[in-house]
This record gives sequence, structure tokens and C-alpha cells, in this order.
Amino acid sequence: MIIKLILKKLKSSVMDLLPIVLVISFFQIVVIRQPLPQLWDLLFGAFLVVIGLTLFIQGLEMGLFPIGETLAQALARKGSLLWLLIFAFALGFSTTVAEPALIAVAAEAADIAAKGNLIDPSMESINRYATGLRVSVALSVGIAILVGVIRILKGWPVHYLIIGGYIMVMLMTIIAPNEIIGIAYDAGGVTTSTITVPLVAALGVGLATTIRGRSPLLDGFGLIAFASLLPMIFVMGYGLIVFK
Repeated sequence: MIIKLILKKLKSSVMDLLPIVLVISFFQIVVIRQPLPQLWDLLFGAFLVVIGLTLFIQGLEMGLFPIGETLAQALARKGSLLWLLIFAFALGFSTTVAEPALIAVAAEAADIAAKGNLIDPSMESINRYATGLRVSVALSVGIAILVGVIRILKGWPVHYLIIGGYIMVMLMTIIAPNEIIGIAYDAGGVTTSTITVPLVAALGVGLATTIRGRSPLLDGFGLIAFASLLPMIFVMGYGLIVFK
């Protein structure tokens, strides 16, 4: 039984990765017309990716999703709005500041800013810039999840907030330094990655399930949109301070 379950999960992961493999193989064989370099290393790496993806998805199903839903439901039943909002902010901040993609992007952005003489090239200045970027994004995601929870509680239409947010993004783009705009737009994507998405989605669904009159399908989702929207605004604001 266990072996069948493992094989089923592995097959699912292989099918998920198959389009990527086919695209790379097509361009390598038909367009570039050269054999893949270090083929055995690539095959072994692909095998590790399949195993890692299988374990990661299983971990989400067994751990992160139930944790997010259980905590949201428990806090909603407790009836304490303050603790629920504190939890929403803390969850958004902590998951984002630990996001591997954000750590990598912030470090790369700091290194490039130093090489472009936008900041002092010293290691202390580079680390301070990267840390400031991470904290700015994490704060924005914490506030975004907090606003998203209030939206679920109040039943506000999600599209009004999203449209208003993107209008703010466009206005900030006009006044923000050119050096930070690209990073700001990318920050909106890296925040919604491996750690943040499962917990935030589970929080929204769990909360909408518990509150009477709320639909998990209509009201439970939408938090991820806020988590990718506010970082763009906050990072451009951060750029206005750093590159003034």
C-alpha cells in the first residue's frame, strides 16, 4: 500500500516536470543541435528534483496546509480579532523573511547595486541593503495578509482592493528611482513562493470555512494577490529612501 502511494506520488511529480524536460530537449536537439553537456549529472539532478518535489508536496499536504487551517479556525472560534490580526501579520512577515527566493534576489540586488556604485561597495553596506530590502518586503506581505484577513471578515469585494492597489503601483512607478523599479516588480513574484503560498492560502481557506456566511471558494482565496501586490509598493518606497 505504501509502495503504491509512493509510486503514485513519484509519477505525479514526473508528469509535472515532463513539459519542462520536453521543452529543453526540443531546443537542445532541434534548435541548438548539440548534445547535452554533462548528461549523467543532469539526469542525476533531475532524479533529485523529482524526489525533492515529491517530498515537498507531501510535506505541504501533511504539515503546512493543516497548520494554517487549524490555527485560523482556532483563532476565529476564540473570537479575538486582535490576536487573529496579529497572527495574520506575523505569519506573512515570518514566512516572507525566510523565503529562499527573496533571500537570493535581495543578495543579488545588493551586489549589483554595489557594482553599479549605487551604494557603498563595502560588505557592511551590501548586507545592510539586502537586509533592508528583505525586511521591507516582509513588512509589506505582513500588512497585505492583515488587510486580506480584514477583507474576509468584512466581505469586501477583492477586485476593488486589487484594482486600487495596482493604481498605486502605477503611481509609485512614476516617482520611484529607475534603479529600484525592476527589483520592486520582481519582489512581487518572489514573495509568493514555496513557504508563503501554502500557509497563506491555508489561512484564508481556514478562516473562510469557520466564519458563517463566508465561502471558502469566493472569500478564502485572494490573499496571495495581496502578498504579491504590496511588496511592489513598499520596495519602490524603500528605493525612494535609499537612492534619494
